[in-house]
Amino acid sequence: MQHSNDNIQTQPWIGKASTDIIFILLPPFVCLLIIALFPGLFQNSKGIPDASWVILILLIDVAHVYSTLYRTYFDPVAFKKQRTILLSIPFIGFIAGVLLYSVNPLLFWRLLAYVAVFHFVRQQYGFMRVYGRKEKKEKLTSLIDTITIYYATIYPIIYWHLNGPRNFNWFIENDFLYWQSEGLLKIFTTIYFIVIACYVIKEIVTSIRYRFINVPKLLIITGTIVSWYFGIVYFNGDMAFTLLNVVSHGIPYMALIWIYGKKNYTQPGKGSGFLRLIFSRYGVAIFLGLLFLFAFVEEGLWDLGVWQEHKNVFGINDSFSISIPDKALSFIVPLLALPQVTHYILDGFIWKIRKDEFKWNNEVQKHS
Repeated sequence: MQHSNDNIQTQPWIGKASTDIIFILLPPFVCLLIIALFPGLFQNSKGIPDASWVILILLIDVAHVYSTLYRTYFDPVAFKKQRTILLSIPFIGFIAGVLLYSVNPLLFWRLLAYVAVFHFVRQQYGFMRVYGRKEKKEKLTSLIDTITIYYATIYPIIYWHLNGPRNFNWFIENDFLYWQSEGLLKIFTTIYFIVIACYVIKEIVTSIRYRFINVPKLLIITGTIVSWYFGIVYFNGDMAFTLLNVVSHGIPYMALIWIYGKKNYTQPGKGSGFLRLIFSRYGVAIFLGLLFLFAFVEEGLWDLGVWQEHKNVFGINDSFSISIPDKALSFIVPLLALPQVTHYILDGFIWKIRKDEFKWNNEVQKHS
């Protein structure tokens, strides 16, 4: 039987164990604990206070989108290697956005919402794959893991569609299509709990068989179940959904970019001087500062020209308002949404598991 120390050493961490646990694996559980400790802040109601909006939306949700820059446009090697993709995606995304918004603004937001959902779902699957990269590949156990991680995210979205509108939206009101059906909902709910039960049984059997538990993979799957079920199905409040949805997605993504940068841009001969500075031992302040600056500018433009909901956050006089013609919005909205669109699409290209991928642990742990 393996000793506990051996188990710790063989855990498939991406970076340091402490970094993975704090910034990738624990966020959904911490969010649920916060909701349990302060239930009054997360009542089933609409709207988010300005202070919470700044932390959750501006500093995490929007900021994490820009962290992709470090992995793509700010990386001279990656930019040279994927120049065509990196230049064509924003161009095509903007043209498509203008055409969609010109036809119907709701169509634009609806398509963007479903693309965002797909992106969120795939991130959880991606983390599961990374944490399962060292396991023996057995068809049945791999299949159960895959079905569990996908259904843990897809079922709450199905519930959202079949149960009807919630006290929150993905982007704007009615950006999802709804088809209320109690019968279908019961079927999908039954399948959900069967899937969870099969996963639990599989984990028990494999842990006994191999005398080992893949802790990070177990936590990423469990955390996904927790954040999506409680954020969408169990609670019906804007604050609860935003906290569980945004924190569980944005912080792990920024952590992954940071770990990748520490491994790839701080070694001799790798990365530009700018990236070596960003991912140096004390560069985290610059890393986050730039993300926050980009997010602040983008959201300020959104609020000034489109939403006009958080004027005091950006120092805009409450009496000030600006009216933009619909034709102009057909260009402005897709342009402001372009960072998100580019992030969603590029994310499908920049994280690919190869035979040599993620063989970082020894190097990363020295520097992260």
